[in-house]
Amino acid sequence: MSTGILIAIVVVVVIGVLVCAMLARMIVRRRRLKEKFGPEYERALDSQDSRMAAERELREREERHDSLEIKPLPSGVRDEYADGWSRAQERFVDRPDDAVHEADRLVTALMGERGYPTSGFEQQLKDLSVEHGRTLEHYRAAHEVNDRSSKHEATTEELRGAMVHYRALFEELLHNGHQPGKH
Repeated sequence: MSTGILIAIVVVVVIGVLVCAMLARMIVRRRRLKEKFGPEYERALDSQDSRMAAERELREREERHDSLEIKPLPSGVRDEYADGWSRAQERFVDRPDDAVHEADRLVTALMGERGYPTSGFEQQLKDLSVEHGRTLEHYRAAHEVNDRSSKHEATTEELRGAMVHYRALFEELLHNGHQPGKH
């Protein structure tokens, strides 16, 4: 075999190994994003023109999130928020609209207390998606009912559902990303 053919074979093998390594890296990165973002991964795919653009957006969310100073809550502060939530739930019996609005305010305040920026609902969703991607559908649903409630367009059953939805994110934020009893 000539030296030229041998060099060509080596080059083809090296290129093949590099392509395989790149594909493996892409698959691992994709799997990690899917696991980390949960349903938000699919939502990002639906909102972008390509998988690469969606994955780039998710990585940008991670970078932004890493720049935030997210902190756990001290137990005293956690107790104050838990008491506030109990009061909002009690208020639901007589004033369900007010209780849902209070739940929204509590979730937003709790986000701020933990270190998340709180201006702009869409940005809140993006920032929360990094650690709370599996809970964001609850937050979206609750927020939509809260908006409709402001116009007196939500039924009592929808308001009850909004409280349940808000509680899902509230509990995660309150317990530093963990559901009570699940570690």
